Amino acid sequence: MKVEQHVGAVPATVWAIITDLDRYADVADIVALERLDDGAGFGVGTKWRETRRMFGREATEDMWVTEIDAGRKYVVEAESHGAHYRSVLEVSPEANGSRLSMQFDGTGTNVVTKVLGNTVGRLFEGPNRKAMQADLAGIAAAAEADEAAAADVADVADVAADHPDQS
Repeated sequence: MKVEQHVGAVPATVWAIITDLDRYADVADIVALERLDDGAGFGVGTKWRETRRMFGREATEDMWVTEIDAGRKYVVEAESHGAHYRSVLEVSPEANGSRLSMQFDGTGTNVVTKVLGNTVGRLFEGPNRKAMQADLAGIAAAAEADEAAAADVADVADVAADHPDQS
């Protein structure tokens, strides 16, 4: 499943948010996020434990980055409850900002979860899509606020430069 969102901010601003795990946890619908690696930077091998509220309960998964195209996209994977999960976050330029997309899929890793995935798995599609859209909306709002704040600072600096103190 894939969801997309226009963001009124340049890709670099969006990328900075989605690769700063502390910030990402604040803007996405995440209850708690704990780094499980050395905490330095963001790249292949970055690992964390993420807790979200799903279906009225907290669910915790260990996740890790398996692929990265710096400034453009990264892939996160997880293994849990007999399933392998894969998420892709991608940002690309578009008129007046960026296009942010998130793709998610899960596959059963044993006979039981494969059968359940083909039947019961469809019941989870709506809530998962809604959660993904909420994440993208939070990221978009944060990126747009960052750019608005940067523009305000630049405007103040321009005014100060145009009107130096005459004292």
